[in-house]
Amino acid sequence: MTHFPLRLRLDGAALVANWRWLARRSAGAACGAAVKANGYGTGAAPVVERLLAAGCRDFFVSTWNEADGLPGLLGDGPGGPALSVLHGVQEGDMARALASPARPVLNTPLQVRRWREAAGGRPCDVMLDTGMNRLGISGEDVAAGLLDGLAIETVLSHLACADEDTDMNARQRERFAALSAAVPARRRSLANSAGICLGDAYCFDLTRPGLALYGGIPRPEAAGQIRPVVEVQAQIVQRRRVEAGGAIGYNATYVADRPIEVAILNIGYADGYLRGFSDRGRARAGEAVLPVLGRVSMDLTAIGVDAAPALAEGDWVTLDYDLPAAAAQSGLSQYELLTGLGDRHERLWT
Repeated sequence: MTHFPLRLRLDGAALVANWRWLARRSAGAACGAAVKANGYGTGAAPVVERLLAAGCRDFFVSTWNEADGLPGLLGDGPGGPALSVLHGVQEGDMARALASPARPVLNTPLQVRRWREAAGGRPCDVMLDTGMNRLGISGEDVAAGLLDGLAIETVLSHLACADEDTDMNARQRERFAALSAAVPARRRSLANSAGICLGDAYCFDLTRPGLALYGGIPRPEAAGQIRPVVEVQAQIVQRRRVEAGGAIGYNATYVADRPIEVAILNIGYADGYLRGFSDRGRARAGEAVLPVLGRVSMDLTAIGVDAAPALAEGDWVTLDYDLPAAAAQSGLSQYELLTGLGDRHERLWT
C-alpha cells in the first residue's frame, strides 16, 4: 500500500450541505456546480458523484481534458445530468467535442462559426460579455445576428465583482437581462457563489456556484451557513530542539529567542502550502496551537511544538485551513488556497 505523508480529509456531508444551502438561496433556479480545476483541488469525480446523488444536474469544467476525466457524467439527455465546457472549442478540440455528450460554452465569433459548421445543429451554450472583458460574445455581435439558428441550451455571463458591494453588479445584471432576452436560449445563468448571495434578482434560471461548495465564504451572507470541506494534515518528518539564537529555514527569517521544540512537517509550497504562510500559519494537535516558524520551503515547513510535548516523528498534525482565516493569514485568496493543493496529498472522503 502506498504511503502518503500528506492527506486531505474531505467532508462529503459538508459538500452536500453547502450545495443544498446554495440551492435554497437560488430563488427557484436550478443549482449547478463548478467542478473545474479538479473540483477546486478536492477531486472532481468524487464531487460529481456526491452532488449527483444530492440532486445536482448541471456541472461546469474549463477544458475538454477536464471533461474527459468525468466519463460517467452524461449530457443532453432530458432531465439527466449535463456537463458544460466553459472555454468553448478550439480547432484541436473539435473531434473530442463532437464525440462527447458535453456541451461547449461558445465565447467568440470564431468558436460560433466553428460549431455551426461542424456540429450539425447539436446543442451548445453561449457566454455573453456584460462588462468583465474576459470571455464572451459582445452585444454588438448578438444584435448582428451572430447567434441566430444555434441550438442554445443556456446563455451565461459572469459577474466581475459579486464579492463586493458595487454598482457594477446591478449594471451587469441589467445588461445580462437585456442581452439574453435577444438570445433564443432555454435558460439564463449569471450567478456564481457570491452572485447567489446578492439576491433573487441575480439567479435567473440556473446558478453555478464554485467556491462556496468547497467551504469558501464568498460574501458575509454565507458566514455561518457554509461548512468547511477540506482539512489538510501533514506528517512530522523530524522533531528537534533549537537553542536560543538558532535560526530556522531559508534566509534565517526566524531566530529563536529561547530554547524551543520544533517539528518539521512533510509539506511545502509544492503541495499548495504556500510561502504566504511563512511565520504566519498555524497547525493544531488537539487543542494545542502550533505556529509556523520561518520560511515555508518547497517540501518542508517548521512549526513550534512546545505546546504539544508528546508529538513525535511520524505523528500527524492538522494545518489551519479554514478558508477565510487561512486567506487572512497568508494573503492568498480562498480560490488559490483550494486549487493549489497538490497531487502529493492523499484525498480521503468521509
